[in-house]
Amino acid sequence: MYVLVAGLNHKTAPVEIREKLAITGVSLQETYKQLLQQEGIEGAVIVNTCNRTEIYATTRDIEQGTQVLEQMLQRYSGINSQELKQYLYQPNCYEAINHLFRVASGLDSMILGETQVIGQVKDAYITAMEANASDGVLNALFQKALYVGKKVRTETGIDSHPLSISSAAVEMARSVLGDLHGKTVMVVGAGEMSELTTRYLMQHGVQSVIVSNRSYDKALAMAEEFCGRAIRLDEMPNMLPLTDIVISCTAANHYVIRTDNCYESLLNRNGQPIIMIDIAVPRDIDPQLAEIDEVFLYDIDDLQGVIDINYRQRQQAAIKAEEIIIQELEDFNEWLGSLCAVPVISALKARAESIKQQEMKKAMNRLGKVSEHEQKVIGTMANAIVNQLLHLPIIQLKEKASTNQGHVYAEVVKGLFNLQIDCEGYAENDSYKAGNQGQQTGTMADRACSR
Repeated sequence: MYVLVAGLNHKTAPVEIREKLAITGVSLQETYKQLLQQEGIEGAVIVNTCNRTEIYATTRDIEQGTQVLEQMLQRYSGINSQELKQYLYQPNCYEAINHLFRVASGLDSMILGETQVIGQVKDAYITAMEANASDGVLNALFQKALYVGKKVRTETGIDSHPLSISSAAVEMARSVLGDLHGKTVMVVGAGEMSELTTRYLMQHGVQSVIVSNRSYDKALAMAEEFCGRAIRLDEMPNMLPLTDIVISCTAANHYVIRTDNCYESLLNRNGQPIIMIDIAVPRDIDPQLAEIDEVFLYDIDDLQGVIDINYRQRQQAAIKAEEIIIQELEDFNEWLGSLCAVPVISALKARAESIKQQEMKKAMNRLGKVSEHEQKVIGTMANAIVNQLLHLPIIQLKEKASTNQGHVYAEVVKGLFNLQIDCEGYAENDSYKAGNQGQQTGTMADRACSR
């Protein structure tokens, strides 16, 4: 059994191409139905996010399976085959498995180490199981991928270093104020960045929101979204004594929070610190206000500095993550290699024994009456020939089973000797264990799907 993947992502295709391949809702169920009807596809799992569409599949024929996946994506998107090929990646076997592990670990994401993708992989797997599309090999593969994704995050902390303006702002606020629960934020400017930052602050405990904007209607709209209070821009200085965090991001070409209109208000805080984060270019907040002891003022460059440091930390974590993936990849491929190697060896021995018995019977009939001793000699010779012929192939197959090409060798032997073996059925009954957890596949699935 071979593992394939065909897909595209933010690295290989622009959004206008990716959106044509967004397989969701009714289309997803129909695609599964069509896939499973195609000769050469044993099972399938479709992973679809805003940044990628990927079809993972198992097949007994790499060429045939690859062609089916490509044709399916072409028909769904309406993009001609020649154009689509320039956006697609189609690794198989070892590289396909490695790709999924990196996706689940956040190493293939637009934002290195992002956390959302592991949930998306889990949802895709559950949907495939509900559609009866996933087979034994894919079940084990996706359970392992979820395990690897969690292990990478637990052991490397790759997702603990924020990489967005909004998250960096929260990190700075927490460094000054500590726990943000119950704090008040005043947002100056009602644009997208202000909204994102406010939303992120509220997720981390900020309770009250005050929105100030040149357009009072926009301030009202944003305040309503956060169950906050809208004020006019000229009222903003009066609210500074009641505010813990200021986020300013307007389109003004001059300072909005100035020394002449805000200095006195900032002095009237009874020694309580206030963090002011200026994410506007040109800047909204007069830098002279930072001279006040209780004022902690940061601009966009300060935030970018935090992001740069965090990115370097994530890069270091990613190195460790790759090491984890390599180890888990070897573990999974060893299992996948043995998946067919064991039944192939058994089937090969059985085929050889059947042929030996048939030819022994023919020989005895031709020889006529032979003594018991002669029968034993002939039988011993036949056993020796069979054992000698099978010895090296079996040794080689066992050795190759622990490599990333083990399943390939097993499939070759199956084809050469026309061995009819259901490796998928073997997978369903095999107690594959994830890492060193000592848990069988089914148990691991329950654990992974509960996250």
